[in-house]
Amino acid sequence: MSGLRFQVVGEAFKKMPLHVETPQEPTSVYFGKYVFGKRQMSKYLSKETLKNFTEIVKSGKPLDRGLADHIAAGMKQWAMELGATHYTHWFQPLTDGTAEKHDSFVEYVGAPGEGVIEEFSGKLLAQQEPDASSFPSGGLRNTFEARGYSAWDPSSPAFIVDDTLCIPTIFISYTGESLDYKAPLLKALSAVDKAAVDVCKYFDKNVKKVYSYLGWEQEYFLVDEGLYAARPDLLLTGRSLLGHESAKNQQLEDHYFGAIPERVQAYMKEVEFEAYKYGIPCKTRHNEVAPNQFELAPIFGETNLANDQNLLIMSIMKRIARKHGFRVLLHEKPFAGINGSGKHNNWSLGTDTGVGLLTPGKTPEENLQFVTFMVNILMAVYKNNALLKASVMTAPNAHRLGANEAPPAIISAFMGTQLTELLDKIENAASEDGITLDSKKKMQLGIGSIPEVLVDNTDRNRTSPFAFTGNRFEFRAVGSSANCASAMIAINTVVAAQLREFKAEVDAKIKNGTSKERAIFEVIREYIKISKPIRFDGNGYSDEWKQEAAKRGLDCETSVPKIYDAYTSEQSVKLFTQTGVFSEKELIARNEVKWDIYTKKIQIEARVLGDLILSSIIPVATKYQSMLLDNADKTAKVFSIERAEKINATTLNMIEQISEHVSVLMQKVEAMTQARKIANRKETEKAKALAYHDTVLPFFDEIRYHADKLELLVDDDNWPLPKYRELLFIR
Repeated sequence: MSGLRFQVVGEAFKKMPLHVETPQEPTSVYFGKYVFGKRQMSKYLSKETLKNFTEIVKSGKPLDRGLADHIAAGMKQWAMELGATHYTHWFQPLTDGTAEKHDSFVEYVGAPGEGVIEEFSGKLLAQQEPDASSFPSGGLRNTFEARGYSAWDPSSPAFIVDDTLCIPTIFISYTGESLDYKAPLLKALSAVDKAAVDVCKYFDKNVKKVYSYLGWEQEYFLVDEGLYAARPDLLLTGRSLLGHESAKNQQLEDHYFGAIPERVQAYMKEVEFEAYKYGIPCKTRHNEVAPNQFELAPIFGETNLANDQNLLIMSIMKRIARKHGFRVLLHEKPFAGINGSGKHNNWSLGTDTGVGLLTPGKTPEENLQFVTFMVNILMAVYKNNALLKASVMTAPNAHRLGANEAPPAIISAFMGTQLTELLDKIENAASEDGITLDSKKKMQLGIGSIPEVLVDNTDRNRTSPFAFTGNRFEFRAVGSSANCASAMIAINTVVAAQLREFKAEVDAKIKNGTSKERAIFEVIREYIKISKPIRFDGNGYSDEWKQEAAKRGLDCETSVPKIYDAYTSEQSVKLFTQTGVFSEKELIARNEVKWDIYTKKIQIEARVLGDLILSSIIPVATKYQSMLLDNADKTAKVFSIERAEKINATTLNMIEQISEHVSVLMQKVEAMTQARKIANRKETEKAKALAYHDTVLPFFDEIRYHADKLELLVDDDNWPLPKYRELLFIR
């Protein structure tokens, strides 16, 4: 079937028109067209309203009802002029996706039936009441307790999708606990802002605010929609549970940065055109390492807005892919044996005075500030490496980490030769004098001057999960399908807590008579010594590193359900509660959600795998075996016994191999099913997740091995699933 039917599917897609809605104007003209940003606000809001609103966003103070009404009126007028008829509170439940409930602007005028009018008040803008019982809550909400609240986040602008005004909001329970990603993200950003400002004032009294910045790099796969529809595993789980590797995959390294296929180029153009209208500043597009794998990356922005934009663009990518005969795969490991997809989170901090806190300066004082933040970040990552790993760990990401270009599931920080030498010199120095980096031009070993912006003074390390790359850290362990907020909540919170601790130690020394510079230097030097185990510039894929990491005391756990324990450790509970990001109750609830989602993802994969084997693979294999038996019987009738035995030797060997593989598959699927039933009877979510990880998941590779062997034995036209060689090369 695959040789004919799937070829026909491919030919149909080759004939699809490569129509793209081409912009007739420069990008700057239509950029942000569907976003209620500053340009639109200045047109639809009064100067006084805009001024008050801007001040409220900067200060974080609550909106008063009158101001909300003025904003809602201007927002409605703008939206209706662009064809909007509905509005929705757009929020981020604990599913890694987004949620929305659409209501129309229509309200009755007078008695029912007398007419309608479009209305949208400040009350509707500021707060809604979606059902909180059907979203994951980890026990915070019972099924019969439906009340929850969504509240507008004014720092992220509203936007229009089709005919609906989308208002970014937080989502909380009736009793006030966070049920989403945005609420704790905003709290984490507030925490790191306050803590960083306090430290910045050692160096510049004018600093009033510190911003967290995020630049995400979105990797993804494209497959033909027809082939996708013929793969139940892709359709239901997002990844291929079966499939022998293609003779050619990524081993020639010819796809990476290669010429973009024409159909893909047309798709990328339309995605970018649409993204620009939503104010998403797409900057980079290219082929990734694996065949059919690509990447999209924007210009960096403030973390909260950048995170919202990433969630929006994933939706845009999926929608536009259908127009071009594609399906987007955002699963972290959709195909075995080749590169998986990540979402590298480039993270940095900057002040309202225009200083990048991870960018070295020109003077010793500026560089002391740079080193101060650098070392505190290393300290935060060292002390909380298990938590940072838990923030990015999911069932699909577990398949990716440590394989084919992804960093290992051990958190370490890559600093590069020059920064490593600098930290070593500070560790062994006697005073704070002359703390600078080597000149990029001179490249000398002694400490000298450095350019204002450090961009490429280090090599890159693709195996490092947390690498310094010039003026930022690149958190490379984040998965492609993930909500960036999970990782950003963790990194901003741990850094906030560490900066608070640093300031307390420095202030204590100053109080005891030590000079400010000497106090900072002494604390930094001690931190460099303590955090040294987190620094690693070598090959993260090697077995030697795994052994070395364990000796250094880094978290080397690989069981996803056990990794989640880092959220509720005594250290993490103290960290999150003291910074005000999570309560202990919220942390426990979120772990319940994580264990439940892990269980359900493995459960679905196990059921799909079992169904495929029993209803598709085994019937096809036995049918082909019958054909071989029939051929052997006819051969025996036509030729002499001696001649027939020679002719049938290969055929009988294939028949025997098919029997062996089918027999093992029957046994393993039955054993996996029984293991799943036992796991389902576990009383707690953690126990279920552990059982699925320990007793169900191990069957996957065993079953796949025998099914993939059958793929090589069974006639190509009879094989029921599109093969890797068909899925991985766009026609």
